[in-house]
Amino acid sequence: MKNILVSVDFDDNEHLLLKKALEFGKAFKSKVWLVHIAAPEPDFIGYDVGPQYIRDTRADELRDEDKLLQKFAKELNQSGVEAESLLVQGATIEMIVKEAKKLKTDLIIAGHTKRNFIYQTFVGSVSQDIIKESDIPVLIVPISSQA
Repeated sequence: MKNILVSVDFDDNEHLLLKKALEFGKAFKSKVWLVHIAAPEPDFIGYDVGPQYIRDTRADELRDEDKLLQKFAKELNQSGVEAESLLVQGATIEMIVKEAKKLKTDLIIAGHTKRNFIYQTFVGSVSQDIIKESDIPVLIVPISSQA
């Protein structure tokens, strides 16, 4: 197992995913790719770009997310696991699967928070969709909604 992709969603539960990434990275001497998929701003998909302050705010958010990913990668590197961070904009499931293939990963690690029936019905589950769409093995880390 040479490459592991860890899907980071910034829901304040990254420590659990990073712990698993560290465990697997050390055990298999794997490189860990910390990947965050930032959703594209719906207003920016069409031709209307929106006001400058909105674009500036979004750019600041993306910079902050990228810095945090880099910090996590640095922590893994300092713990003895080769790690890199990658921030990508796009549709979450599609981009996770695409990046996992592009990086030739052997395992995808993603978190799963148990949600109620209504949430599942209307929003769905990223972890379940990754399993459905990926040909690469997926490790799902259960995450408490209070984490």
